Amino acid sequence: MGFYQNKTAFVTGGSTGIGLAVAQALAKAGCHVAIFARTVSKLETAATEIKAVSPAALRINAYSVDTSDNKDVDRIFEAAVQEMGVPDILINCVGVAQPDYFENITFEIFDKTIKTNLYSTWNVVYKMVPHMKQKGGIIVNTSSIAGFLGVFGYADYCMTKFGIIGFSEALRSELKRYGLKVQVLCPPDTDTPGFEAENKNKPAETKAIGGKAKLLQPSFIADSLLKDMQKNTFLILPGFDGKLTRFMKRFFPWVIDWIMHSSIQKVQNEKA
Repeated sequence: MGFYQNKTAFVTGGSTGIGLAVAQALAKAGCHVAIFARTVSKLETAATEIKAVSPAALRINAYSVDTSDNKDVDRIFEAAVQEMGVPDILINCVGVAQPDYFENITFEIFDKTIKTNLYSTWNVVYKMVPHMKQKGGIIVNTSSIAGFLGVFGYADYCMTKFGIIGFSEALRSELKRYGLKVQVLCPPDTDTPGFEAENKNKPAETKAIGGKAKLLQPSFIADSLLKDMQKNTFLILPGFDGKLTRFMKRFFPWVIDWIMHSSIQKVQNEKA
């Protein structure tokens, strides 16, 4: 993994789940890593775990920040640049989902989803692009399978994840002249604390749709990401199921619609 040797990576959402797994994989590959999240205790634990798998000479730092707050991002990321240098890699892994029927998604839940998933990505990229365009590098924004496939029970989440892909596509076009590559990570269902929390509110129809899909591990997502960051792939789709879903949605959308509708209809008929 010489591609990552002595590079510097900033990873938001790096204290748990996919973000932590990505930070660990980068450190194993010889990359200096800074992780960003809100909760200090989780950051401290994560930093210890990352250091445990990385060469001693690497710099592993953690920063507490609310990425949905642009002023906080400006202050904390500027401090990180001063301490770590301008990153070669920026990976945005902050995200939240609270699935439910559309009518049950309150404005407060909607507002939190928008700010966490969209504001956070925008704020961090907006802050870091002026630094990163001076030498080029890689920006990865995390979307989801629900970023190109509307999923029952995820109305607000899909809005944000579709938005991440559109934002990244526009950004890719703008930043190419600076040697900045923009990619989008679209993980399927992954065994993370966030996914476990989602299951508490998931409608029965949503569970039926995703029930047959294989639950992937964060380490698998991280390994897939590191491989595809070395390529010119725009959408990074870890696992066979994700690639198949993208292919079917693109070329045979009616098949996907039929499969999803059949699962939904079965649950609703059982309720009736």
